[in-house]
Amino acid sequence: MSWLSEFVQLLLSWVQQLGALGIMLGLMVEVIPSEIVLAYGGYLISEGKVGFGSALLFGVIGGTLAQLIIYVIARYGGRPVLDKYGKWLHISGKHLDRSEDWFRKYGTGMIFFARFVPVIRHAISIPAGVSRMSLPLFTLLTALAAIPWTLLFLYLGMQLGERWDTIHDIAGPYVQPLTLTMLALALGYGLYKFVRSRGQSM
Repeated sequence: MSWLSEFVQLLLSWVQQLGALGIMLGLMVEVIPSEIVLAYGGYLISEGKVGFGSALLFGVIGGTLAQLIIYVIARYGGRPVLDKYGKWLHISGKHLDRSEDWFRKYGTGMIFFARFVPVIRHAISIPAGVSRMSLPLFTLLTALAAIPWTLLFLYLGMQLGERWDTIHDIAGPYVQPLTLTMLALALGYGLYKFVRSRGQSM
């Protein structure tokens, strides 16, 4: 798929030319993983082409807007639209099923924790949209989750420098503890919801 490779290169050239705004747009396009865009942003910071503060701000905004787009599609188009076109957003039927199961079990609070779980981090926006979750709450939880994710990959990109494109090989030892921590917190949150619901039903 040479056209995709060419488009990715074009997208990264936009990021370089537009700076922090390019990072935001790169995250919104959702053609390549956010880790790649942010790592490249970190490389640009290390080269003095982008300020860290602006990269962080626009990275969080871009990551949040990307999920808002999915939320809106799900809210007004429903699951059938995502089943048909989800592949363009790197979301498969399996991802949809798992995210719906998480959302059904644990509710709106899972929007934050799920952002750190690779299989469902993008797809969790779909059941939130379909269920018409409060837009301000969805936006807040998504933005809060985007902060540590953006910080991590900007930092790694800065450390890697010209080797920013090896981010997938380097990120594992950093992402895994973060994911496990969030899973533990998610389980704690789920247990709290369960105990609370049992208490109210008694």
